[in-house]
Amino acid sequence: MVDILAENLSGKAVMGADGTELGDLYNITMEMKTGGLRNLLVVPNEGISAHSSGFEADDAGRLKIPISGVQAVKDYIVVSR
Repeated sequence: MVDILAENLSGKAVMGADGTELGDLYNITMEMKTGGLRNLLVVPNEGISAHSSGFEADDAGRLKIPISGVQAVKDYIVVSR
């Protein structure tokens, strides 16, 4: 597996595996005790909501996408829905 620096991910577009452009990566959350990554926080595109995307949202309306759903990181971060 290729290592990817977090600084290269900030602002990267996030797309569902079905081709839906969900939004842009805002941040990544982690579990403090283990250091394991938990969620991508994604600022949703216009017309995308937590309900329509199938993901939970934080208090600021950003989508919380589980790290386990990440399928690929290239031009887009591709996630399963």
